[in-house]
Amino acid sequence: MTCERGHSFDVARSGYVNLLQPQDKKSKQPGDTVAAVSGRRRLHELGVTGPLFSAIAEMAGASAEDVVLDAGCGEGFYLGSLAAASGCEGHGVDISIPAVDAAARKYPNCEWIVANADRAIPYAGSTFSLVMSITARMNAPEFRRVVRADGRLLVAIPAPDDLAELRGDGRDRVERTIETFGAEFVVAEQRRVTTRADLDAAAVEDIRHAIYRPLQANIAAAMQVTFSLDLLLFRPK
Repeated sequence: MTCERGHSFDVARSGYVNLLQPQDKKSKQPGDTVAAVSGRRRLHELGVTGPLFSAIAEMAGASAEDVVLDAGCGEGFYLGSLAAASGCEGHGVDISIPAVDAAARKYPNCEWIVANADRAIPYAGSTFSLVMSITARMNAPEFRRVVRADGRLLVAIPAPDDLAELRGDGRDRVERTIETFGAEFVVAEQRRVTTRADLDAAAVEDIRHAIYRPLQANIAAAMQVTFSLDLLLFRPK
């Protein structure tokens, strides 16, 4: 299965498809930068996000029968790992060319597309049995359009204590997220997953590049850092 392509597209040497149109861009280089992609990839390779992935995979409950979309897939860690673990058919969409290029190179068994999922998801209606949004943008009408009537939507958002050592306590986004999807979906399951990792100065610097939320000015060169997500599993109404 491939994406709907109602306009011209380019296939990169690494295998991803670029559907991004000039009107889809708010800047010359939208989305994650090369530094952000590299920093996030190194954090994944350190294993610090392994417990987060395990919880996401458990809640997703994906199998080889599933067709999965990761909207805002970034450099592909969560979708690529889920496809490898479950055998599901994986499709990732992100607006960042460096992120999608990195995903295509590391996880060639999935389909990767550069597109602005805030505007439209380039797939036909009722294509996916599972849609994921992992700390990414949320397009409720489009998610509902592309997910099957018996499918599911998994949303992961930063919990209040996520990166608390670097930015202080954050806001609880659960209620607002449920409201965002309330017209199209109903909550089936909710949980919080938290892990902590001892990071050296290089890993702390990678976090600076990998996230867009403001950090505190005085940060130790090496420290223990909390990673925490609120996971919400929705069913279509």
